[in-house]
Amino acid sequence: MNLETNNHSVFSLNYHLILVVKYRRKVISDEISGRLREIFEAIQPAYHVTLQEWNHDRDYVHILFSAHPKSELSKFLNAYKSASSRLIKKEYPEIRTQLWKEFFWSRSFCLISTGGATNEIIRAYIERQGEK
Repeated sequence: MNLETNNHSVFSLNYHLILVVKYRRKVISDEISGRLREIFEAIQPAYHVTLQEWNHDRDYVHILFSAHPKSELSKFLNAYKSASSRLIKKEYPEIRTQLWKEFFWSRSFCLISTGGATNEIIRAYIERQGEK
């Protein structure tokens, strides 16, 4: 088990996040997924989050990440969903024809702690997403 440390604690906090496009619209191409990942990586340091694995299908993304005990995950998720939605619709205006209003992501999400499975098992699962 890989443990992280700081001055006052030893920890291993890993999460599997699934974000779905509003109305399950199939708008995530490889290019858009790459840009969504860049946005995630730009925001993560401010929230003490580290990306471990990323994959997508046309209407959702799977993300494996680790976090620090002081990470505020709900604030991080809100910041990421807001920023990525705004930037993706600005940079890829063709998406606006399939979505309306200001939303890119569904309001709901799935966030699972990965305590019951090894990161290798979850990483392999994420890598297989989108394969037929």
